[in-house]
Amino acid sequence: MPHQSSAPLHRRDGSLAHHRQTIIASAIWLALAGAFLGYSLSSGASPTETLQAAIDLLRTPFGPLIYILIYTLRPLAFFSAVIVTLIGGAIWGPFWGTLFAIIGSNMSATLAYWFGRAFGSGVLPEGKAGALEGMVGRYTRRLQANAFSAILMMRLIYLPYDLVNYLAGFLRIPYRPYLLGSVIGALPGTLTFTLAGASLALDDILAGRFSISVVNPWTLACSAGLFVAGIVIARMLRRKEQQLTTLVVSADSPHASPPTEDSSGTLERIP
Repeated sequence: MPHQSSAPLHRRDGSLAHHRQTIIASAIWLALAGAFLGYSLSSGASPTETLQAAIDLLRTPFGPLIYILIYTLRPLAFFSAVIVTLIGGAIWGPFWGTLFAIIGSNMSATLAYWFGRAFGSGVLPEGKAGALEGMVGRYTRRLQANAFSAILMMRLIYLPYDLVNYLAGFLRIPYRPYLLGSVIGALPGTLTFTLAGASLALDDILAGRFSISVVNPWTLACSAGLFVAGIVIARMLRRKEQQLTTLVVSADSPHASPPTEDSSGTLERIP
């Protein structure tokens, strides 16, 4: 009996995983919309008043636990981590907002990692790094060779947060170096957006009281400074990453010739 290719099976598994996540995301959004609408109808509150009630709920002693739970489930609902981090900073300020965001973001990274590991094996099969394209193709080999440094680099250069989580799970990267690289690498970005949220007077914004006092200029300036510094560092790291990738590809090429020394004393490779 001829051997059948496993490619259709991988595609079918990937399709099932995609549909499964879509169903989960739809269920989460329907539950949130139902809770929002139910509260508005039962209390007679306007949409803005309902949002204010949700913010007040997060300010209760159980609020941080609710916030962390929301942050944890966020990747399954395709909801932006930046928005959740901004909200944390606006409610609790720079210190507690950063702490709760760090806990929530890494729990969400863990959930996405295990979700990708459990249901994504058909999307990015192991041992097929050469067949992958784009960002996935560039980082698959590095993730499998040194998970910690690769995850750290991917966080520092602001690659899509959830894509990194799912990719690490798809490739069955060891969990401990993945989590450690994620915690350290995501810290600058988390602090940046928490400070941005902390610079906003959330109650005044929801109440429609817009003025200069709505924004704390010093906190916002700190956030902007961290953001600009992060972009500069990210560009430098990306440049080094591209140079490293070029060297690796050149070294792996079967047609590559040994380097020669030019008149300036630098090494160059003969095409």
